[in-house]
Amino acid sequence: MFLFSTKAELQAYLKTFRDANKAIGLVPTMGAIHNGHLSLMEQSLNENECTVVSIFVNPTQFNNAEDLEKYPRTLERDKEIIKSLSEQIVIFAPSVDEIYGGNTVAQSFDFDGLENEMEGASRPGHFDGVGTIVGKLFELVSPTKAYFGEKDFQQLQIIRKMVQKLHIPVQVIGVPIFRGSDGLAMSSRNERVSAEGLQKSTFLYQVLLKAKELFKSESISKVNAFVENEFKNNSNFELEYFTIAEEESLKTATDKKVDHKYRGFLVAHIEGVRLIDNLSFN
Repeated sequence: MFLFSTKAELQAYLKTFRDANKAIGLVPTMGAIHNGHLSLMEQSLNENECTVVSIFVNPTQFNNAEDLEKYPRTLERDKEIIKSLSEQIVIFAPSVDEIYGGNTVAQSFDFDGLENEMEGASRPGHFDGVGTIVGKLFELVSPTKAYFGEKDFQQLQIIRKMVQKLHIPVQVIGVPIFRGSDGLAMSSRNERVSAEGLQKSTFLYQVLLKAKELFKSESISKVNAFVENEFKNNSNFELEYFTIAEEESLKTATDKKVDHKYRGFLVAHIEGVRLIDNLSFN
């Protein structure tokens, strides 16, 4: 296993691959590695001659200081999990100063309005932080392909938009959500939820499945009402939002159009932890 904590060390190692025009895959993470992350790494290992996994809790994408403080940091365990998958993976685990050089401020981006929907409305500045760190990693690693999970579907679409607008030579690959046998979407935040709470959290996926089925025959307003009622009747959760949006624009849909792709997006809180999930409705 290769572990680097400085940009200079990482770039020196990657130079051999670049000079030989070998494909480099990048899997950006914030650590607390789980099977969802491993599915991204597996795809990268299959498609590239070098795979770089970044582990960095990025402060500029948190608009809540308490959330940043509580975010799990488990580097030693992460290293062992990644090593069990492949000893050839390169781990890049820098400090905040190494990435930001003492100026921990996000750049401002224009993602053609994608940043103003859903998570953008709930977490002001979040996607500026995401764009900043992903841009820095792209510049540093110069990957051939970069892998992002569809659990953060809005983030995936925003990275695609950034690459398109800034003409960054990288192929952005979206990887399907990795779910447990009970349907629960894998997430680093799951570590902050009790075993009992995780068992209850399968409710999110169950609601999305029922909403998808309703979507086939009912209006969007009726599907919205159904989901809101489901959460009203479940005291374990506080629903932050549910919305059905067009996949391309991420704009909230009010009626169904032929040949448009739709997705249901759900955010709810349990035990003070914010969980997100989504599901294609087509």
